[in-house]
Amino acid sequence: MSRPSAKAEENQNQEQSPATDGPRGGMEQPLDKHRAADNGVKKAKPVSPDPEVPEQAKRRRFSSKYKLRILRDADACKEKGQLGALLRREGLYSSHLTTWRRQCEEGSLKGLAPKKRGRKATRSPQLKRVAQLEGEVRRLRQKLEQAEAIIDIQKKVAALLGIPMNGPESAWND
Repeated sequence: MSRPSAKAEENQNQEQSPATDGPRGGMEQPLDKHRAADNGVKKAKPVSPDPEVPEQAKRRRFSSKYKLRILRDADACKEKGQLGALLRREGLYSSHLTTWRRQCEEGSLKGLAPKKRGRKATRSPQLKRVAQLEGEVRRLRQKLEQAEAIIDIQKKVAALLGIPMNGPESAWND
C-alpha cells in the first residue's frame, strides 16, 4: 500500500480536526499531527474573572487628636524630604495638612472634628405635621390679603361710580 502525499494528508487532517485558537487570537488550522498534539505540555486553563464584586472603598475619618499629632509632626519636619516621608508613612496627602491647618485656625478641636456626612436625621411625624400646618397657614394668609385687596378696590370703584355699597346683607336681600 502506498503512502498518501503530504498535501493529501494535510487536507485530511484539516477536515477531521476542529479549528483551534492560535496565539494571535484568530482561528488557525493545525498543519500536521505533530503541531496539533500537545507534545506532553499541558495548556493552562483559561482564567475566569472573579465574579465577586470588589468592596467599595470606605471614607477615612480622622480624629481631632490624630490631626493635631500629624500637624505637630509636620511642623517639626525641618530637613528636605521629611515631610514627604511623613505623608507617605501615614498615607496622607498634602491637601489634608492644608485643610487641617485651616480648620485649626478657624477653631480649636471643634474645627478639627470630623463632620457628619450624608442626609440629616429624619424629623418626627409631629414636626412634619407642624411644618405642614404652618405652610398652610402662610398660604391662607396670603389668600386673605389678596381677597381684602380685591374688596378694597371694589369699594373704591363703587365710590367713583356712585354705586351704593350697603354691606354684605344687601346682596342677599335682593
